[in-house]
Amino acid sequence: MKKLLYIVLLFTITSCADDFLEIYPDTTLSEGNFYQSQQEFILLANGCYIPLRDIEKNTHWVVSELISDNTSFQYNILTGEAVRGVIDQFIITADNRAYAEFWNLSYNGINRTNKLLVEIDRPEVEWTDLAYKYRSSGEAYFLRALYYFNLVRQFGGVPLVLTPISAQEALKMGRVSEEEIYASIISDLNSAIEQFSMATKLEENGRANLYSAHGLLGKVYLTMKEYDNAEKSLKKVIDSNKYSLLPNYADLYDPSNKDYKETIFSVQYSENSRELSNRFIFMFAPWSSKGSITQRPNINIISAGWNQPTTDLLNAFEDGDKRKDVSIKFWNGPDWDGAVRDIPYTGKFKPPISAPDDRTGDNFPVLRYSDVLLMYAEVLNQQGKTGEATSYVQQVRDRAGLKASLAGYGKAQLEELIAKERQVEFCFENQRWYDLKRTDKAVEVMTAHGKRELAQKDFLYNSAYQIDPHKLLAPLPAEQILINSLTQNPGY
Repeated sequence: MKKLLYIVLLFTITSCADDFLEIYPDTTLSEGNFYQSQQEFILLANGCYIPLRDIEKNTHWVVSELISDNTSFQYNILTGEAVRGVIDQFIITADNRAYAEFWNLSYNGINRTNKLLVEIDRPEVEWTDLAYKYRSSGEAYFLRALYYFNLVRQFGGVPLVLTPISAQEALKMGRVSEEEIYASIISDLNSAIEQFSMATKLEENGRANLYSAHGLLGKVYLTMKEYDNAEKSLKKVIDSNKYSLLPNYADLYDPSNKDYKETIFSVQYSENSRELSNRFIFMFAPWSSKGSITQRPNINIISAGWNQPTTDLLNAFEDGDKRKDVSIKFWNGPDWDGAVRDIPYTGKFKPPISAPDDRTGDNFPVLRYSDVLLMYAEVLNQQGKTGEATSYVQQVRDRAGLKASLAGYGKAQLEELIAKERQVEFCFENQRWYDLKRTDKAVEVMTAHGKRELAQKDFLYNSAYQIDPHKLLAPLPAEQILINSLTQNPGY
């Protein structure tokens, strides 16, 4: 029987090891168990991260980066473009599997967090150190907020489920408003902050913590245009002095020496097993490059060529910007049409270090300190504090080798610069589409981008890049409309 909303999925929790990268092993806890020990709740918290890992490696980049002006795809007549390429071209339908997978995994994650939060306060649970209880609760609140934040930015109002429910109850769960979803997200992040504040001694690399909650709350408030609240949340991250910019931008993307100095929260991956790993470079390298980029000629990448940098992204970098050579690489060889040319691809994701197959271990950044600095500059600028805001933008630009003074910038000028800085600083990190939407630039920017793409590429559909305003929200998956009687977004 099809599971409704994926809220009522049986979920399996995997045990943990000493290294947080190894939080997903083979053993599981049954859904019918009563959780009584501290260790079991650590396992429950670990399991709450699993759907996020799958979302980021499989589908989030399709619906938040490929859909933007940053990336497109290398045409391949053999594999077509039915699921991903049509999203890039804004030919978006409710039966697209990418949106269904994003929805299902998100509610899988929400279900896991709900289970933990219901179970954790039972009086018979044995705690040897209550700090583990507070940390586990904080992780569940943080992750539930993140799952809903991504859902509401994609679909608008969605079903709000805050406790485990039955299949019968799922049938009655209608959509609630965006405002209600955002109110729940803010409540969860404030709860996460409260819980994490009592567990600071247990912070571990790779886990959500107090400042990832403050940072995400700042991003939520920025999205809602509540600039004063965003300023307060983001300043707590800055004032903590816990994070700083790495001197070398390239060091952020070294899978052999993972960054936890600038990266506030990232999704953890490892080459150690299929479940722990990702395949980013095997999906993003030009498919015609075979094994020359992946360094694994034994792996067929005929279905690769995704997230290819666009001309718009290439042109967004200023002369002398050190981030360009880190972010974008070129391979010279035959393209989709057989012509030999320099083909761009993302340089942020690397081949395997030791795995003999297509298992790679690049962590995926969700929140970095440079993001906090640029968001903080944006909220200051939006409140008329332009002179104060420039120093935070300057820090990011200085690291990129762009040291020209920003003194004298006006509000509109700095707003435009911050938008461009965010585009080049976070390219391939699933930020661009959300930035375009929250700044009300999506229709304008993507319409102009579409005209340039159509002029350059004769393989695109004639109906590509019709950027109607209703497409700023994704369609709810058709199966959810059918099974759960949810109302569809207008225009689909």
